[in-house]
Amino acid sequence: MATYSSQSIVDAIAAHIRKQGGAIGSWYAGIAADPVKRVFGDHAVPREHWWIHRQAYSSSEARAAEKALLDWGCDGGGGGGDENTVHVYAYLKSSATRP
Repeated sequence: MATYSSQSIVDAIAAHIRKQGGAIGSWYAGIAADPVKRVFGDHAVPREHWWIHRQAYSSSEARAAEKALLDWGCDGGGGGGDENTVHVYAYLKSSATRP
């Protein structure tokens, strides 16, 4: 799987959000070691729902991208994970999803 810098991740996720539309705050952004488990399991995002993830070069790059997305206005909470947490994800919140 390709890996990306924090800025490349922010750019890709921002483009995805703009394509879908809606308020920035209606999107949840986070980091995970296993984004599929986190998004579809923990957050209960339906498979056909709008979501995106990218793998960062490192945990510090993932954290930088997450912080930038939260500072931009995405919902979410920073500070989770460990050194294996290199994936950044975002999904459109709905009545079916969990924070």
